[in-house]
Amino acid sequence: MRDLLSMTIPEMQEFMTSIGEKTFRAKQIYEWLHKKGAVSFDEMTNLSKGLREKLAAEAQLRSVSVRAMQESKIDGTRKYLFRLYDGNNVESVWMKYHHGNTICISSQVGCRMGCSFCASTIGGLTRNLSAGEMLSQIYAISRDTGERTSNVVIMGTGEPLDNYEQVVRFLHMISDENGLNISERNLTLSTCGLVPGIRRLAEEKLMINLALSLHAPNDALRREIMPVANSFALRDIREALLYYYRSNHRRLTFEYALIRDVNDTDRCVEELAAFVKGMNCLINLIPVNPVRENGYHETERAGIAAFKKNLEKYGINVTIRREMGRDIDGACGQLRKRCTELDNKL
Repeated sequence: MRDLLSMTIPEMQEFMTSIGEKTFRAKQIYEWLHKKGAVSFDEMTNLSKGLREKLAAEAQLRSVSVRAMQESKIDGTRKYLFRLYDGNNVESVWMKYHHGNTICISSQVGCRMGCSFCASTIGGLTRNLSAGEMLSQIYAISRDTGERTSNVVIMGTGEPLDNYEQVVRFLHMISDENGLNISERNLTLSTCGLVPGIRRLAEEKLMINLALSLHAPNDALRREIMPVANSFALRDIREALLYYYRSNHRRLTFEYALIRDVNDTDRCVEELAAFVKGMNCLINLIPVNPVRENGYHETERAGIAAFKKNLEKYGINVTIRREMGRDIDGACGQLRKRCTELDNKL
């Protein structure tokens, strides 16, 4: 069965021809899927009954379905547990800001990167998501909230560059004028530092934002908390990021989760400043979020403020992330691939 939701218009045109239909039908179907958010062929009312039956026999709409939703009592953030067509689960988060709505989507069921502070990697990687499954997370949330999405971040479960082809397909489709037409400048991809993927992404000439999950300013400390550091040294990651920057001149973001007594020392400030020296970048400090399996604790508020102030002395742009959805385990590093306790009670 063909995965219709992941097809581009040219691919859908070829599919229409292969089943004996006119190619103009492809754009009609694409609009139903990617502008109107149809989740069944019966909704496509400008298609004949015969064509809808043919589509149902030849293809699938692998849309996600909402299994559970939790809403933060603090800031209104919503975390969604989605059931996939094969029974697997992923989580996504909807955040409402003054400048618009942001959706954080997952790119894999689980993750094999093994970062010690992150719940998403517990249990390892099950499989990659298709472009259609990534798009469907956005469509499902938009249907539920009734509001338009302004920004999309690929920062949920999974390492996007470990699912390179489908993630790039997603980026092209989400910014397609025949779909949601979200500007590439409003799309952000977060990676833990897969050097070949960063360099390959640079060749795509996309105008998306790139964020590096850094979390340590030297290789030795990074290896302790991020196994990926055993494969890619910070020196090589830095060179790859500069190569990416030359492709689109978009400011780079470094995500740095502050863990008490691990990566929040004055020495870490000095090494971090040296690492980003001369780069057009923003350092986004994140108080590490609670994950019951790892026992890490966030740096105290005064310590976070001091870390920020010390970095700014080097002329670096620094922000402290406003953690949305923390009370529902929907903040950075808290998303999972399995059912939550809430879902198990449903």
